[in-house]
Amino acid sequence: MKKLILVIFVIVSFYFLLGHVSSLVIPSDALRIRVIANSNSEYDQNIKNIVRNDIQNKMYELLKDTKGVEQARNIIYNNLDNIDNEINNILKSLNYNLSYDINYGLNYFPSKEYKGIIYKEGYYESLVVTLGEGKGDNWWCVLFPPLCLIEAEESDEVEYTSFVKEILEKYL
Repeated sequence: MKKLILVIFVIVSFYFLLGHVSSLVIPSDALRIRVIANSNSEYDQNIKNIVRNDIQNKMYELLKDTKGVEQARNIIYNNLDNIDNEINNILKSLNYNLSYDINYGLNYFPSKEYKGIIYKEGYYESLVVTLGEGKGDNWWCVLFPPLCLIEAEESDEVEYTSFVKEILEKYL
């Protein structure tokens, strides 16, 4: 009985300790990708999602065998024209007549809360695609280490959960 109480105490302690973690630290040398929609209209958000999916798949192909951040930087930098052509072709095929911009360098990211985790605002090394006026909601992820590129490889959605939290929610 004492062991059971001890196990429950440890699990509850971990739960409360993990529950107070309010921000996830992405490595300082991480490379991000961001696609910003022209507006929040359904049409512009759909265009953003199409561009996002295509660029995510393209970046996966480019970076899947990358061994380090320097190599990833070089691959991105050396393929900016190819990425630009890819986006241009996508937008032409969709008869999207607004301009777009691609920027690779230090770009501002606002603070964001996603699934209870707060990602801090700041300037991050990133590849940013801005569609039209760039006043709509955006999508972003970490290119290297390849956190979002896993999604491009898998057909099923990946969801990260806390084992301890699941046990507590199930039994308490």
